[in-house]
Amino acid sequence: MKRVIAFILGLTMLVAFAGCGKTNSASDNKTLKVGMELAYPPFETKDAQGNPSGVSVDFANALGAYLGEKVEIQNIAWDGLIPALQTGKVDAVISSMTITEARQKEISFSKPYAQALLALLTNTKSNIASIDDLNRAGKTVVVKTGTTGDLYAQANLKNAQIKSLADESACVTEVVQGKADAFIYDELTIYKNQKANPDTTTAVFIPGQTAEYWGVGINKDNTDLLNKVNTFIDKFYAEKGFDSITQKYLADEKNVFDKLGFPWFFDIAQK
Repeated sequence: MKRVIAFILGLTMLVAFAGCGKTNSASDNKTLKVGMELAYPPFETKDAQGNPSGVSVDFANALGAYLGEKVEIQNIAWDGLIPALQTGKVDAVISSMTITEARQKEISFSKPYAQALLALLTNTKSNIASIDDLNRAGKTVVVKTGTTGDLYAQANLKNAQIKSLADESACVTEVVQGKADAFIYDELTIYKNQKANPDTTTAVFIPGQTAEYWGVGINKDNTDLLNKVNTFIDKFYAEKGFDSITQKYLADEKNVFDKLGFPWFFDIAQK
């Protein structure tokens, strides 16, 4: 009888320990996996030690703190971000990704947290003073594949030759070397590349365009995370989180944008 009782007690303790181990494991596994392409400084980039750094990284870390989860940044090529989200490799995509109808068919987006506008980086010898100057036969525009600059060119530059490349720096090189007349991308990138190549390039801004809005990409099935992210974005704005990030990474650019009268990335109304 004693042996039976001892066996039952031992079995009970074993089950209890197994249960405790399972609970701790679930707690330890609370990690928010965030996909981003670390190739768009100062939003998504790497520091001198090769660690993820930038606006989006700080934003992702703040989201993780709000959720009470560790953040794991996964560096993924641009065209692999949405597939990574769909297959569960990452929980969210925070990579300066514009909300578009086409993308909304594949994934869900949070409410907008930033806005951006397009501009042209032109070769000075091309004599392009407006978007209309580029929309002509014999003119070549380079775009980064799959970006809104690519979509804009396809819709609005039907008379020009459109050359699609996978890498932003390759697009800039094409313009600097005179192999293309212009590169269409967001204003900040165009501003920075023109500043880096003042003798060979000119920045041309496009009037009358509708702002693009960036959102956090989330799997369509994960409505719980979507709701939490939307609440966090409101909280982050209310607490001036983006003001602090701007001062850390984009203070000079903000001053230039203000002088030129360009809308700032984080000057959007939250609903």
